[in-house]
Amino acid sequence: MRQSLTTRLAALVTLTSMLLSPLGAQSPASSTSGDQSGFRIKVSSELVLVNVVVRDRDGKVVRGLTKDDFQVSEDNKAQTIASFDLQDVDVATAQAPAAEAPSQAMVLTAPKPPGAAAPPPPPNAGGLRDHRLVVLFFDLSGMEPEEIDRAAKAAEKYVDTQMSPADLVAVAALASQLQVVQDFTADRVQLKRTLQKFNLSSGQGFQEGATGDTEGTADNAAPFTPDDTDYNTFNTDRRLQALQSLAKAMGGIEQKKSIVYFSGGVNRTGIDNQTQLRAAINTAVKSNVSIYAVDIRGLQALPPGGEAQRASLRGVGLYSGQSERNALNANFSSQETLVTLAEDTGGRAFTDSNDFGKVFQRVQQDTATYYLIGYRSNNPVRDGRYRHITVKLKQAATAGYKLEYRSGYYAPRDFQHSTRDDRESQLEAELASELPATDLGVYLAAAYFRVDDAHYFVPVSIVVPGSEIPFTRDADKDKATLDIIGLVRDEFKRVVGNARETVKLNVEGTQEVRRKNVQYNTGFTLAPGPYHLKFVIRENQTGRLGSFETDITIPDLRKAPLRMSSVLVGSQLNSSAKKGASPLVHEGTELIPSITHVFSANQKLYFYYEVYEPAKALKPAQAAKDAPQPKNPIRLLTNIAFFNGKLKTYETPLVEAKELNTPERRAAVFQFEVPITQLRPGFYTCQVNVIDDAAGNFAFPRVPLLVRR
Repeated sequence: MRQSLTTRLAALVTLTSMLLSPLGAQSPASSTSGDQSGFRIKVSSELVLVNVVVRDRDGKVVRGLTKDDFQVSEDNKAQTIASFDLQDVDVATAQAPAAEAPSQAMVLTAPKPPGAAAPPPPPNAGGLRDHRLVVLFFDLSGMEPEEIDRAAKAAEKYVDTQMSPADLVAVAALASQLQVVQDFTADRVQLKRTLQKFNLSSGQGFQEGATGDTEGTADNAAPFTPDDTDYNTFNTDRRLQALQSLAKAMGGIEQKKSIVYFSGGVNRTGIDNQTQLRAAINTAVKSNVSIYAVDIRGLQALPPGGEAQRASLRGVGLYSGQSERNALNANFSSQETLVTLAEDTGGRAFTDSNDFGKVFQRVQQDTATYYLIGYRSNNPVRDGRYRHITVKLKQAATAGYKLEYRSGYYAPRDFQHSTRDDRESQLEAELASELPATDLGVYLAAAYFRVDDAHYFVPVSIVVPGSEIPFTRDADKDKATLDIIGLVRDEFKRVVGNARETVKLNVEGTQEVRRKNVQYNTGFTLAPGPYHLKFVIRENQTGRLGSFETDITIPDLRKAPLRMSSVLVGSQLNSSAKKGASPLVHEGTELIPSITHVFSANQKLYFYYEVYEPAKALKPAQAAKDAPQPKNPIRLLTNIAFFNGKLKTYETPLVEAKELNTPERRAAVFQFEVPITQLRPGFYTCQVNVIDDAAGNFAFPRVPLLVRR
């Protein structure tokens, strides 16, 4: 198996503007390549759904109310009710024939990665009316084996004794990845069979890592206490992303959905997980999903000095009482996120209790009979702030009735109101998306140049038309910023290279930047083989995104008769390039590649390519063993011919190379400057002729070219 090695340039190699050229038949949509079998449809809906349970003085559910009986306000401003429905699960199920209750409702599929396109509404979503949808979610990544067994038994007991004919139950689990183990079904036998698969060996539980401080930690003779803060942050984000994916997968169903989240506690690291926590809650609220969090550890005893199976504690905390306070604080911290998830989504957290059947009773009570009210907010500001919801009954006869509903939601954010973490999450989500973004035109080109026998430098150039960038005026400067994120995957879909830059543009207004392109250059070092590149660009004025992805194959030149690199064409040289910053720096300059291959009469035209290890004129087998061998006895002949149709219109003089001018890479580097005045306006096919005269090998690569007036 070939080994892949990758590095990326530490900084922006060069950023340049050049004349914007017509791109023929290309349209803005063609700036994104890849899988075009799907379509991205953007839908903006401001419908806010509120589940309301009305109880009388005796705690009984009140039925028979109408839309006119309710009054909804948001931040003390009255709202117009747009949709109203009564969901009476138990009554409707009791009245329906048993055969009408679906035995399986295929609506929950394996969630896509964060940022992927939301799944379409399930085809049978309408048949889910007056059914209770419950997802049993086992967080195996944070539970110990005995906790997994406890959670599975609690779920089995629910299926045996509490599950009603109205219940449709699905089972999901998070271990090394998020899986839908069982889709929605009312089949008790199938559910029990699925739950019995959660044995003691299926857990991947762990103790939360330390923060590098030995005070109050177990004295287990370890030479040091590792700092696992970053790992804890990442692991918590994974759990919250899993909850977000499950909620998003059920977004096409209007009815209230419930996720029973079995966990051994979730610890947040300061505010590092706050963005993902908020994203998970927002997605659940938008999808009308309530989370019922269960701390499966149950009622815990926290004896001073720790449990008997743990080693004695280090430090003085054991004697001052600080270790006991730390244990209580750590337990509270691990439960606080569960409470937040539950309360902010209209569910409830169950902690410090060994009676796990209460969570299922609460789910059934909350979803037995409720009014589903929808309204479109009259507040158009997309500032991401929390908006308080108040629901009241108008009739005086309803005095004393108690209403249960979630207290509010976070408003959507537009780009201008998004935080730095939100913007970074947007880029990462778009990078993981299976569908391209085409709001911003993006063009990309890549090439390859050999570094050694096993590695190649792959320069990547990305162009954004200046006409699509909304520059802001500041004195005599046009200013804008672009965020760029990209990755390279090998044939096994492993990430072997990545890039992340924020490019600041500060251009003289007299340069008419809107008629030019902005180009970003970076590069990767890769082994021969097939790869997939994807880059996402965002302009930071309006937040428009564009992406480009393509497959590239780096050949193994050891098998080629004549070992030759790609051919680069450009109109500018970077004279400030430092030797070693890129393999393409030659004699103090570096060619800036042109993606469009479009040139004007007032520009210069450069070609750059390399030939590796040309054959020697006298091979060792043909000479006497004791005869001195000539130094670098090579003979390379090369020039460039320009064809307009079938007619050769221009040809550069022949260049002969008798030695390697880049011996550290065993390469002969050729850089041509072609007088563009010799070419009339039109489309050309440029043939690069390379002949290894000593070995009798040759190559004739071709590149297209357009010359404008």
